[in-house]
Amino acid sequence: MNHQNLPGFVDALLRPEAYPHPAADVRLVQTHISFVLIAGDFVYKFKKPVNFGFLDFSTLQKRRHCCEQELLLNRRLCPEIYLDLVTVTAEGLNGAGEVLEYGVKMARMPEEGMMGSLIKAGKLGREQVDAVVARLIPFYQQAERSVEIDGFGLADKVAVNILENFEQTLGFIGQGALSQAQFDRISAWSKAFLADEERFKQRIAGGYIRDCHGDLYSANICLADKVYIFDCIEFNQRFRYCDVASDVAFLAMDLDFHGLRDLSEHCIDRFCQLSGDSGLRGMLNFYKCYRAYVRGKIGLFTAGDPAVDAAVRTSCTEAAAKYFALAESYAV
Repeated sequence: MNHQNLPGFVDALLRPEAYPHPAADVRLVQTHISFVLIAGDFVYKFKKPVNFGFLDFSTLQKRRHCCEQELLLNRRLCPEIYLDLVTVTAEGLNGAGEVLEYGVKMARMPEEGMMGSLIKAGKLGREQVDAVVARLIPFYQQAERSVEIDGFGLADKVAVNILENFEQTLGFIGQGALSQAQFDRISAWSKAFLADEERFKQRIAGGYIRDCHGDLYSANICLADKVYIFDCIEFNQRFRYCDVASDVAFLAMDLDFHGLRDLSEHCIDRFCQLSGDSGLRGMLNFYKCYRAYVRGKIGLFTAGDPAVDAAVRTSCTEAAAKYFALAESYAV
């Protein structure tokens, strides 16, 4: 771990004695937007002071607001996991004095139950996928819908997210993970799909634009005593207010990414069967392409963060290349 690039409070929280509970082996995991400290039976998540335009954690108050939103929104799917807002002061975690940082305290879920761990172990099967689908369907049925949320399903609103991805990856073209030919093919196909505005209006009329999860893939799913789906998008409504097809396509794309195409197809079959959403398939490749491209972009962002070490930089760049190739495969 490259400690010299870590904020002082993160460095301090790498020590077991920084916690009011047993934390014999503290581990730090970084994403492009978070420092995640795994400490004993708990996980502490802090937002990096970054501003990517679509996400703004640049001030302490903005980070506090997003922590509060993270607790509120994730309690929809797993209230048992999202425990509390925490503070860091000069005295340490939840200490007295001026607040230096805000974070979210979560109950630690079993590593062996994480969908990613099950995939690596070759233990993910139809039974687990069915359990996830069974958890998702009532969630979407109960998820908020309004005239405002419906508006995010219009082609021009969906295009904001799609075109933003292309704009934010322009500087990475030709640097190893994304070729000019891939970029041209994916962007041209996506724009052509967006030009058919009527299909997006049909999804709105069907009631399929909801306050969704926004980040539905294996890293955010745990299959333990029950299904826990966590870490939804709290920082930008336009990523969460979306077609249910966009959410489910993310999970299907992720299974494709891990070489589990049969499970991916089963997931979609099961979801369409139980939800009665026959129109989802017509949107599937479009949203799979979008989601794969997002994951590729995030890989490039993470690789470019000076706080990550060389091994993380390499693995993120390699994964990004694989995601862009997958996005291209959908653009047919």
